[in-house]
Amino acid sequence: MSPSGEGSIRVVIVDDHAMLRAGLEQLLGGEPDLEVVGTASDGAEAVVLVRELRPDVVLMDLQMTGVDGVSATRQIVGEDLADVLVLTSYSDAERIVGALDAGALGYLLKDADPDEVLRGIRAVARGESPINPRAARELLGARRTSSSAAADLTPREREVLALVRQGLANKQIARRLGISERTVKAHLTSTFQRIDVVDRTQAALWAERNDVG
Repeated sequence: MSPSGEGSIRVVIVDDHAMLRAGLEQLLGGEPDLEVVGTASDGAEAVVLVRELRPDVVLMDLQMTGVDGVSATRQIVGEDLADVLVLTSYSDAERIVGALDAGALGYLLKDADPDEVLRGIRAVARGESPINPRAARELLGARRTSSSAAADLTPREREVLALVRQGLANKQIARRLGISERTVKAHLTSTFQRIDVVDRTQAALWAERNDVG
C-alpha cells in the first residue's frame, strides 16, 4: 500500500514501550516526507487504529503484552489495510520467519541506526523489502537447515509429518498408515530431531512452511 500522489508517507508506530514510541515519533517527525498519524501500545490496539487511519506503513514491534506483533501483522495484511515493517530486538530465525509469513514486508532491529529505520520505512512504502543483514543471515541459515532437514526425512517420516500437519493424533496416524502407535512415536522422535523442533505444534508449523504433505 504505497503512498499515492505527492503526500507524505503516513505511519503508525506500534510498541509497548512509551519511551521508544516517543523517540520514534520524534525521529520521524523531523522528516518532511514522513508523518506519524498514530501510535499503539499492543497488537489489538494497532489493528483498530490501522482500520481507522489507513496509514501507508505500520512500524511494528513483535513482543508485546496482549496481541503480539505477528498476530497483528497477519490481521492488518490479511485485511489489506497497510504494509508492515517490523522493528524488534529479536533476530532469531523463528521470529523472522513468523513475521514474514504473516505478511511483513521488512524486518529491522532496534539497534539499527536511525537512518536505517528511515530508509526502511521509505523502502516499504515503495513496496520493497528491507531486511537487517543479521536477520537476513539468520533467515538464510534457517532455510538452508530446513531444506537439508526436509531432504533427510525418510518417505515414512514425511507421511507421518504430513498427518501431524493435518492435526491427526498418533492413534489415528497409526490406523491410517497401518502401523503401530509405538512405530508412529518412533518416527516422530526421529523427525523432531531431524527438523529441530520439540513438539507437535512446532512440527506442524515446520511441515506447513516446508510444504510437507
